[in-house]
Amino acid sequence: MKTMYLKLLFLLLMMPLGVLAQSTITGVVRDNTTGEPIPGVNVIVQGTPNSTATDLDGKFTIGNLKNGDKLVFSSIGFANQTIAYTGQTTIDVVMQDDATQLQEVVVVGYGSVKKKDATGSVDLITTKTFNQGFNATAENQINGRVSGVTIATNGAPGSGSDIRIRGGASLGANNSPLIVIDGLPIDNNTSGGATSILASINPNDIESFSILKDASAAAIYGSRAANGVIIITTKKGGKGGLQVSFNSRVTYNTLAKKVDVLSANEYRNLVNTPGVATPAQIALLGDANTDWQDEIFNNSLSVDNNLTLKGNLLNVIPTRLSIGYTDIPGILKTGEFKRTTTSVALNPSFFEDHLKISLNANLSWQDNRFADEGAIGNAIRFDPTQPVRDANSYYGGYFEWLEADGDRVGTGAQTNPVSMLEQRRNVTDNRRLYGNVQFDYKFHFFEDLRAVLNLGYDKQDGNGTNTLSNLSPNGYSTGTYSGGNFVNYGSRTYFNDKRENKLLDAYLVYTKELGKLNLDFTGGYTYQNFTAVQYNSGNMYDPNAISDVNTEPVVNLQSYFGRLNLGFDDKYLLTLNYRRDGTSRFSKENRWGDFYGGALAWRISNENFLKDVSAISELKLRFGIGVTGQQDIGDRMAYIPRYTTSTSLQGQYQFGDQFVSFGRPQGYNTGLKWEETTDMTVGFDYGFFNNRLTGSFNYFDKESKDLLATVPYPDGSNLTNQGFRNFGSFTSKGVEFNVSYDIFRTENFNWNANFNVFYNERKITSLANGVDIPTGDIQGGGGNTIQMQSVGFIPNSFYVYEQVYDANGKPLEGVYVDRNNNGIIDPDDRYHYKKPNADYTFGFQNNMNYKNWDFSMAWRASVGNYMYNNVASNTGVLQAGIRYSDVISNIHRDYYNSGFLQEGNNRFFSDYYIQNASWLKLDNIVLGYTIQDPMGYNNSRLRLNVGVQNVLTITKYDGVDPEIFSGIDNTIYPRARMFMFGLNLDF
Repeated sequence: MKTMYLKLLFLLLMMPLGVLAQSTITGVVRDNTTGEPIPGVNVIVQGTPNSTATDLDGKFTIGNLKNGDKLVFSSIGFANQTIAYTGQTTIDVVMQDDATQLQEVVVVGYGSVKKKDATGSVDLITTKTFNQGFNATAENQINGRVSGVTIATNGAPGSGSDIRIRGGASLGANNSPLIVIDGLPIDNNTSGGATSILASINPNDIESFSILKDASAAAIYGSRAANGVIIITTKKGGKGGLQVSFNSRVTYNTLAKKVDVLSANEYRNLVNTPGVATPAQIALLGDANTDWQDEIFNNSLSVDNNLTLKGNLLNVIPTRLSIGYTDIPGILKTGEFKRTTTSVALNPSFFEDHLKISLNANLSWQDNRFADEGAIGNAIRFDPTQPVRDANSYYGGYFEWLEADGDRVGTGAQTNPVSMLEQRRNVTDNRRLYGNVQFDYKFHFFEDLRAVLNLGYDKQDGNGTNTLSNLSPNGYSTGTYSGGNFVNYGSRTYFNDKRENKLLDAYLVYTKELGKLNLDFTGGYTYQNFTAVQYNSGNMYDPNAISDVNTEPVVNLQSYFGRLNLGFDDKYLLTLNYRRDGTSRFSKENRWGDFYGGALAWRISNENFLKDVSAISELKLRFGIGVTGQQDIGDRMAYIPRYTTSTSLQGQYQFGDQFVSFGRPQGYNTGLKWEETTDMTVGFDYGFFNNRLTGSFNYFDKESKDLLATVPYPDGSNLTNQGFRNFGSFTSKGVEFNVSYDIFRTENFNWNANFNVFYNERKITSLANGVDIPTGDIQGGGGNTIQMQSVGFIPNSFYVYEQVYDANGKPLEGVYVDRNNNGIIDPDDRYHYKKPNADYTFGFQNNMNYKNWDFSMAWRASVGNYMYNNVASNTGVLQAGIRYSDVISNIHRDYYNSGFLQEGNNRFFSDYYIQNASWLKLDNIVLGYTIQDPMGYNNSRLRLNVGVQNVLTITKYDGVDPEIFSGIDNTIYPRARMFMFGLNLDF
């Protein structure tokens, strides 16, 4: 009995050791950025064959562990994670992304390619590297992230951006890149009521942006690729159990900077200065102290909410459903942008993955109210000594400048800016349905060949009404107030705008490995059709108003395309692209064009002589050349002879007492043809120290010829004074460089910094008949321009007089340099001086993670760009405030710098107003904290974050914002400074 007890005691003592020897651990592996489970992660007990992998829900179980074992977690796109086993039974693993490996696969035209095998200049930005902060529209997620890509937007809620890749390739046609969403190229035009072409897309639905910058990569899109291509890939359906994600962000929006005009007391002192104003003008001064900019701008709260459901529908179909709602009241009163989006992605596969189907359907509602942005200019000019409201005013109780008989002053008087906002209701709604379904079939018994059919559809329907109060000064009026017969009906107009975009792509893909040779060939046909119909009513309160229906001519594009990728021994790579494009925008003689590109790449790091150099992870040389095109001009019938019917305003013929309309011939140009851009790029990609330091370098040289633009015709050469024509050429050269470095990469602390720089040099090389083309309309005077296109100069160079200064550096009014020494100052003395585009642009981002904390900061900079300060030139002169006897206006503070008194003397064209607009901006700062398992089980995650957007701008420029592509500042809608709070809950 005693022996049996001893044996039982021995077994009890050994049980913990037995359990320890056979211990098992379970857990979930998650992405540190999104918090989503990661399937397929390898889990290995270091130094042993004991291993497993995570399932579709990121879960794993591994046994036979003992104290001190090291569990190594590894997956493509993530840095390895090592965790010591100390007896725990469950564990949550958060894997940090490896920024270089995340770019493993890049989406290109009609397919994808591994990043290491890419031969062209292509950049990929994914969810893990998007800009943090409140990004109302999609393009703001990548602003500053890619060298050679510049994005500028104004502050209107939901407004679109000017996007330029390598500075653009045209002078007068569209300079925006082609946008492709899940294989559907979208129209650059929006229907009425939409704020921009990308405003209908929920940024939360986007997985990645592939940016094709050079012709060798973009030529597969032929006639629409001259300005580069941005391919947007949306998030797809997920396998496994149901995953729910809810994201919410609230921002408090404030005005960052105001235009520098005189305060009420400063203005009174100026007007009362002896010799400045007449007694009648002095008598106009009021008793109020009104800051009109404070009156039209206000602080606002924005919200952005997104709910996503992802999982395996019916255990068969990977599915993703997303619902989003965004509401952004503008800081300019009465403006608001509202967007509701719903998207569905279904990604089933059949016949043992031989048939893959991808369905992406998106429905977007935009409900907007547009504030009258003319109120901004009026707030700058309106007399600050006058009150906002006047109880005795007929005009809705708002102060307005009135003549003695009670009529409103017609000349020189600004409308009350608050009245402009509050007595106008300009509301629109836009519905957009877009998406595609793609069938990808891998042939049975011939699995090297795939057939792909892609059907895309994009329908926009916009409606809106613009209503002016019957008490608004701008309402429809009859009669006179002084005679007691004043009648003001107000004004209401209505529009409806419908657009459709239909796409069919059909192509074959053949892939084959022949020993060391890898072959990939794609070839097919694409058809795309664009239609548009607009209806615009006249004033609904005016029985004589004329409505207008405009059915735009159909734009039809048809193309044949092909691409060949060859790789040998994983070292030597060749890509050839070809596309033959046809467009209905040109006559049949010029309708078809051929576009092509080719690129070579050499993966030097895979050569034997570098194989043992451990410091070099990747080194690839690239060379590419190609031709792309441009056919996107506004007039769809520019080549067609046509007539229009004359109206009473455009000339009718009189027969007795009758006036008869007749057909009037319109100008046309049957010789219109494609713009063509030839692009050569040389570059290299690099990675060092196990890809902790990565980046790329590119030098490009491109020439655009047969440029398209609306330009003047020589006298007698056409039935119109100006129209579209091929008129010239220009060159563009530049350098792109970017570097990313994992400064720290440890279990608890990660710090990645990335930097990019872009240098660009442009020059016009020819113009039709050698004739200069004025451009750059400005406010002030009538029909004035401040820029000139001239051979041998940078596009859009400022064309000005050279200002003369006194010994103290103060400009002498009306005194300019006689540059041609003919003894008089005339337009021949104007010269090309500076330009709006920057020599250098920079982007700099930092991303840090310490345990559960994360921090990001993004900077951008621009050097060498100049701005024409049209606000100062138009309002910074004394006469601009006291020109009229019955109305006075505020002026810009620049008057104290210039001392300019008169509005004439060629002042608008003085180079005094061309200012250095180089800038450095801190775009955003975001701090976040993640709580694991807030709901009590290991599938949940909560991230809280706070931040500031549009934090800081450092610049010498005197205006509100130095970031304007046109280089002309005439009262833009200012960007708000935003204080953010957000949460992300995943379970």
